[in-house]
Amino acid sequence: MNLNSHAIFTLYAVYGILLKVMASKGKVRGISGQHPLVQNVTVTEGGTANMTCRVEYNDNTSLQWSNPAQQTLFFGDKKALRDNRIELIRASWSELTISIHDTTLFDEGMYTCSLFTMPVKIAKAYLTVLGVPEKPKIEGLMKPAVEGDQITLTCLTRGSKPAADLRWFRNEKEVKGAKEVNASGNTFTVRSSLQLHVDRRDDGVAYTCRVDHEALLQAPQQTTEVLEVHYAPRVEIAHSLAIPQEGQYLKLDCVSQGNPSPDPVMWTKDGVEILDLGRVIVEGRELTFTSLNKTDNGTYRCEASNHLGTSSDEYVLYVYEPTTLPPSTTLPFHPTSPDSTALLGTHATDPTVTGYRDPNALAHHGTDHALIGGVVAVVVFVTLCLIIVLGRYLARHKGTYLTNEAKGADDAPDADTAIINAEGNHAHAEEKKEYFI
Repeated sequence: MNLNSHAIFTLYAVYGILLKVMASKGKVRGISGQHPLVQNVTVTEGGTANMTCRVEYNDNTSLQWSNPAQQTLFFGDKKALRDNRIELIRASWSELTISIHDTTLFDEGMYTCSLFTMPVKIAKAYLTVLGVPEKPKIEGLMKPAVEGDQITLTCLTRGSKPAADLRWFRNEKEVKGAKEVNASGNTFTVRSSLQLHVDRRDDGVAYTCRVDHEALLQAPQQTTEVLEVHYAPRVEIAHSLAIPQEGQYLKLDCVSQGNPSPDPVMWTKDGVEILDLGRVIVEGRELTFTSLNKTDNGTYRCEASNHLGTSSDEYVLYVYEPTTLPPSTTLPFHPTSPDSTALLGTHATDPTVTGYRDPNALAHHGTDHALIGGVVAVVVFVTLCLIIVLGRYLARHKGTYLTNEAKGADDAPDADTAIINAEGNHAHAEEKKEYFI
């Protein structure tokens, strides 16, 4: 404010006091109870603040607005401070409204409205200026990251007042970070860190840092970064038939996942690279048999590689003759489609993985059981027959028999005499026989 402005302001002030003194003579007593009415104002930095002071009953007494430095802004409709940002909106005996454009943080403070009664009455309104936080920045991003790496993402925003809040989102799901607040003059700098142990599931995931602040209620500030993660491939062979038969169409699909993409893949049969032979078609990741026959039997291998590693899977193909298949084996089957989020690394000869069936088990399973059953039945029958014959023989020949020596041994002192007695007593042999039934 220059000297001329001070002089004008002083004259206006004196003029107001004189008017009050004159009005105090013979005026209504109730006028002395009037009081200015004001309200606190909140504005965003760079916005416009309207300051209003009202009086319900006024006896033509002047109103005045002063800033926090006690500098007069307007005395009635007279501008006292040369600041192009400050304008008069309305001036009357009952209201004085001014506006402050392009507000800054330095405009914040207590503003005073004065009513020049005797004594002078005042009302104070606080102007709050919100510091708008800057658009957040994400630091620490590695492009590309490698599966297994530990990385730290840091989100940074400056200029907020009061301090802003930072929030992290993994795609659309909120995740918690570590927040740090530092004062920087009249504003605050806010950081939030997020620790990540990256794997293939993070490839292509969007990490977003969002600033929440009362100055941004209608337009939140946020920044998004998409992670790129490199990882070794995983391979699985998908097949279109459960039980391949002669003359059928079969497609093997080498489904591989990896970053960078392991393309192209290599097909081999029994360790030898497969060439496109017309009936057997190699096209990218697909191996197609237009009409199967027995010469296609073998182990088929698909292999994929990138700079981080190599992966392979195998499929054992056995082509059956349709007439040799038992009815129970012709079950409906749908082509397999591997889970893209969890590809297998198992050997393709696992029946649960590839649909491979042991040809011996399919072609001879029933015959083997019949043969074994017949042999067991014959063995049991022969054994039973032998037991019956042996039992009857033992039963017919069971008893006690006496030799000639025994027949004459009852009254003989020696063996010779016993023999003579036996011959002489032949007529009584029937008496010496013993039978046991």
